[in-house]
Amino acid sequence: MDILIPVLLAYLLGSIPSALWIGKIFYNTDVRTKGSGNLGATNTFRVLGSTAGLIVTILDILKGTAATLIPLFIATDIHPLLLGLIAVVGHMYPVFAKFKGGKAVATSGGILLGYQWPLFLVAVAVLLIGLKITKMVSLSSMILAVVAVIYAIIYAVNTGDYPFLAVILVLASFIFYRHRANIARIRTGTEPKIKW
Repeated sequence: MDILIPVLLAYLLGSIPSALWIGKIFYNTDVRTKGSGNLGATNTFRVLGSTAGLIVTILDILKGTAATLIPLFIATDIHPLLLGLIAVVGHMYPVFAKFKGGKAVATSGGILLGYQWPLFLVAVAVLLIGLKITKMVSLSSMILAVVAVIYAIIYAVNTGDYPFLAVILVLASFIFYRHRANIARIRTGTEPKIKW
């Protein structure tokens, strides 16, 4: 029981479809029917605008943070990083949205915020710089994943926190897997770019 409840709670937190609910409640719009059809912050920015996009980004980040902090409120032997990882799975495959969710970037960032906030700050900086240079959210997200892995390797070697490295490797794998269609478009030069 001390395992089931935290795991279920982490998954349900991750499953909250922020983009879908914000779109339907405040904009009378199902973001799954517009833009890329993805239930993530990027498509929300594209379809509903910057205010909705920023709100969804924050909410998606906080899902990962909240799941990582579950052990502070519920007695469990489960590693907080594992609970964060489960929330990311919930974000990608949400029970509240027919198991079709986002691409794992923001919720993965939430894990960093809850467990290793310096890396979260690095991640935000890398993402913004990547966006400025490439103007592609997908490519910037994948660059961020690579930088996070490098950071995690250095951190693990110096602290012995290899579970952290393992989870970062899994999250990076998720990000690349969820962006496989974007990778194909980047190769053909058809990936959409943002406007500043």
